Amino acid sequence: MTRVAIIAAFPGELKPLVRHWPHSTRDGTRFWAQRTEEDEWIAACAGAGQSAATRAFAAIEAGGPIDLVFSIGWAGALRAEIVPGTAHNVAGVIDVRTGERFHCDAGAGELWLATSPKVAPYTEKRRLTSAYNAALVDMEAAAVARLAAMRGIPFYAIKGVSDALTDRLPDFNRFLAPSGNFELATFTLFAILRPWYWPSLIRMGENSKRASQSIAESLHDFLS
Repeated sequence: MTRVAIIAAFPGELKPLVRHWPHSTRDGTRFWAQRTEEDEWIAACAGAGQSAATRAFAAIEAGGPIDLVFSIGWAGALRAEIVPGTAHNVAGVIDVRTGERFHCDAGAGELWLATSPKVAPYTEKRRLTSAYNAALVDMEAAAVARLAAMRGIPFYAIKGVSDALTDRLPDFNRFLAPSGNFELATFTLFAILRPWYWPSLIRMGENSKRASQSIAESLHDFLS
């Protein structure tokens, strides 16, 4: 049986994919699993950032060896031509903290993904584009790629675009707990009191839903 790990940061990134899968929670990590006679797909999320992705990977691995791993979820666009709501099978991942580059296995796309230690605002997006020639930015994929490389297992990343290069959004880093969890109640109060962010936040919410659906479709197509 092939055991496929699918690692995301938040349940919303996985929702269209795992809608009908059995669900469980253990030690702060949420799991969804789907099994057939030939394959077992296990999806997990433990929050934003490389530490959270590492915990999710370890939690899946505790149930048995992993044969194939995907890093999926939302990413910000680093180029003007990258359309929000679309999903991209990336060619490789760059860890911004260390400069390491991890290539995805055969069949991957052409765009490169930068993994940043923080949610990247507009100015940081511009810097990442210039420094790394990346097209997308996330916070988790480099950790998953590194763990896959250490174990010699195939690694892929499929990222859905939640925000455009020029979108002006709040500093989401203020609402990320050390665990990687998003402090939704605190952020909601912050946003209610700042109506000038409402249009961009509504647009981001709509884009994120479309991106999650696009990720699910891309993953099904890829595995088929």
